[in-house]
Amino acid sequence: MSGVKIACLGGGSLYFPRLLGDLALNEDLAGSEVVLYDLDVRKCEAMVALGERFAEEAGTHLHFRAATELADALDGAGFAVASIGGSGAEVTSNVYSSHHHAADMSIPAKYGVHQVVGDTAGPAGMMMGLRAIPAYLAICEEMERRCPAAPLISHSNPMAVLCRAMTKYSDVNVIGICHGVQATVQQAADMLSVPSEELECIWIGTNHYYWVLKATRRGEDLTDALLAKSRELGGLGAEELVHRLSAIYGCKFGYPGAGHIVEFHSWGTRGETQASLPYGLVEEAKRHGFDVSTAAVPMREEPTDELQREFYAKYQAILDECRLPKADEIDYINQEGVARMISAIHGGRREVFIVNIPNGGMIPNLPPEALVEVEAVSDSRGVRGISIGECPTVLKGILEKRFAWQELVVDAAVTGDRNLALQAMLLDEMAVAPDAAETMLEELLEGSRDMLPSFFR
Repeated sequence: MSGVKIACLGGGSLYFPRLLGDLALNEDLAGSEVVLYDLDVRKCEAMVALGERFAEEAGTHLHFRAATELADALDGAGFAVASIGGSGAEVTSNVYSSHHHAADMSIPAKYGVHQVVGDTAGPAGMMMGLRAIPAYLAICEEMERRCPAAPLISHSNPMAVLCRAMTKYSDVNVIGICHGVQATVQQAADMLSVPSEELECIWIGTNHYYWVLKATRRGEDLTDALLAKSRELGGLGAEELVHRLSAIYGCKFGYPGAGHIVEFHSWGTRGETQASLPYGLVEEAKRHGFDVSTAAVPMREEPTDELQREFYAKYQAILDECRLPKADEIDYINQEGVARMISAIHGGRREVFIVNIPNGGMIPNLPPEALVEVEAVSDSRGVRGISIGECPTVLKGILEKRFAWQELVVDAAVTGDRNLALQAMLLDEMAVAPDAAETMLEELLEGSRDMLPSFFR
């Protein structure tokens, strides 16, 4: 198979070390060019050096270089992979420790909204989307000019919001990828004490929120056994919420954990203090970087030379610790399988992947344009979703509200319409009274003024 140009956008993101290793080990992609682009050129160049190390160790003659212009990275690309957080070029290792995300979490806390993760739903999920959508649409515009047939594989949150923005406002072939469903299958397999690769699951949902409707193994229906296990585990440990809701609704709730799931329910994050979060989720919130007892609405300051030196030293130390994956670690159940996806599409092979794409009738009683997380089969044009069947009534009600929220956030980001953003906040499960919501929105927008020019014309 001939090589292909792969553009890695947000190339300094710490998502990429694993992908670069998988690419280097994929023999079908030998001779390909991997071009990394990032607003932070120094991080990008360090990531290129890591890729070169992996290529040398793997011996697959993969070529790496850094681009200083988006147009150069995308010109003639066969694929683009994006991992861009909503914090711009801020000196930080991830979006959760950024100035902007800290503001997204701190400001709502003053109004009794105590978010746990804040990258998918709620005020913080909305703000992350408002900041990132313009960057992604700019990427799509450049792709339409320079590589219109290339799939854009997107890894960033809020996944469904970003992918919906791109499918609605561009013609780019967008494929969202995450590992939450893979982790759900792994957890279900562990609960049943069966090998994960042998457990066949059918699920319905959107990114970070899905329910397993059926689980089978070698023709044996294990759905009832899985639900029985959920009832058994219903009062235990950090995943108590996951298991209790599974037992109540008769479907195994998805997992990347209760921190995401609680943000999809109106009773989940409202309270006088962070300590009032249910199901022991205070520690989950702190693990994601937000402790209301030590946090304040942060001031944005330019990093000093000393802070930058410390950051880049830590960043390089992280890359130095990265190693080339072993052959048997490639596309492990909890990985997204992006290198294998690129190889399959490039070679026109039919393989099955878990992706975030428009529904398009796979779930006939949900909107066709809605972003859902499903199994899909690859071919030379990209991926095509596999039919699932109808969505249960209770999940349909929850999901349709989320789809409407996603649509409002997308349109608000594109138009800079404050009223659409306010409507999204009032529709969300974390809604507060309209007067408080309007005041909170103004504070949130002001906290991200530097990245939201459409709201401050």
